[in-house]
Amino acid sequence: MRISTRFSDSIHILAFIETYKGKLPLSSEHIAESIETSPVVVRRLMGKLRSAGLIKTVHGSADPKLMREPKDISLYDVFLAVEDEQHLFAIDPKTNPDCIVGGNIQTTLSEFYKQAETVAKAKLATISLQDVLNSILVKQSEKDPQKLINSNLKSSRR
Repeated sequence: MRISTRFSDSIHILAFIETYKGKLPLSSEHIAESIETSPVVVRRLMGKLRSAGLIKTVHGSADPKLMREPKDISLYDVFLAVEDEQHLFAIDPKTNPDCIVGGNIQTTLSEFYKQAETVAKAKLATISLQDVLNSILVKQSEKDPQKLINSNLKSSRR
């Protein structure tokens, strides 16, 4: 079973928009290059983010904008925008009901998974896009401080 990357790709899109605003055209093509996906996927996710009120886009313009400050966008907001209340965990619906394990595993795991999802969603609600952006900058400065300085210099010249 393939796990969806819509959630992480959507966080990536928001972080890209905030990081590169005013530095380069924020086209779906540029964003797709960063995610290593197709511009169609980016546009589809941006449509969901727009519907959720997280970004503003103008058709034909490569200039999306965050509708709220990064500190006011939680990762749970992003999750709700793109995952349509999907469960974080899936239980195999095909188990042998005549087996002690197979006949009871679904209801047993359902209880535990619900508890884990509640904790995970509550944690996502406490993490903001600004937290993600701050962490990205710290990690980049540890990897290549000169690239970060040059990037900031380019944006301050405009």
